[in-house]
Amino acid sequence: MHPSHLSRAVRGLCLALLLAALSSAAFATGKHYRVTTPDGLHLAVQETGNPTGQPIVFIHGLLGSRLNWQQQIDSPQLQDYRLITYDLRGHGLSDKPADSSAYSDGRRYADDLAAVLAATGANRPVLVGWSLGGLVMSDYLAAYGDGAIRGAVYVNAVIELSEALITPHPEVYAGLASSDLKSHLDALRAFVRLCFHTQPDAASMEVLMANAAMASWPMTRAIPGMSSAAAEGLPKAQVPLLLLYGARDQLVQVQPSIARAQTLNPRAQSKRYEQSGHAPFLEEAERFNRDLANFVKAAAAGR
Repeated sequence: MHPSHLSRAVRGLCLALLLAALSSAAFATGKHYRVTTPDGLHLAVQETGNPTGQPIVFIHGLLGSRLNWQQQIDSPQLQDYRLITYDLRGHGLSDKPADSSAYSDGRRYADDLAAVLAATGANRPVLVGWSLGGLVMSDYLAAYGDGAIRGAVYVNAVIELSEALITPHPEVYAGLASSDLKSHLDALRAFVRLCFHTQPDAASMEVLMANAAMASWPMTRAIPGMSSAAAEGLPKAQVPLLLLYGARDQLVQVQPSIARAQTLNPRAQSKRYEQSGHAPFLEEAERFNRDLANFVKAAAAGR
């Protein structure tokens, strides 16, 4: 079989796995729709929880999708909130343009987030951005300011695309950029495993691997060189900010990232989860959900 045909077969299998997950009982009562971006792409958007509650918008990281937030969507602690997730361009069930220029400018991701907020009509949501999602939030702040949001939580976030803040894994990133199918899939597997200090159970890992394999190859090649206005965006935030990091992260440099974020915005508070890696919302979900609920309550109260 030609490698391109095999690649399509793998993507078809991964799509089937994702669609099976999307039809699970946890999302049976959810709302699903698509939002059009300024450059004409269609993003998959989902809502659960209390439709009249304080909105929380979750923004996943590289090679993820809204399925990353399963432990938050299912959490009894968060059901009073309006829980909004969406798949970034090039990920999950959102559009995946073949042209790498669709992924190389951080302003596009900022515009995507603005389009989602406008389409949902969410009244001053709290944003929660994981990894690459943190960069998306900062680019949004640079372009639009903080007038439409109530607060932001940076979860093991990429503060800037800087060698000083990103842990080097040259073989993994070379594999992600490879056009060889096996090299690419091996790199995807390695990347997903690097997200965790405590590895997920087998069933959860299968879904996360399917998430990663669904992602656009041109996107994975473009992200390392993506332009970003993060250093302009973070200082603009006057709303509450929380930097929440798993201390055993293998993908971003934790303390330098916190220090850089607080240099850009000294108002940002921080918490470290000593037993988590890059994904504390999965590794220590109950604690994360409690901390998130407390942050949202305080932000909504104006504290």
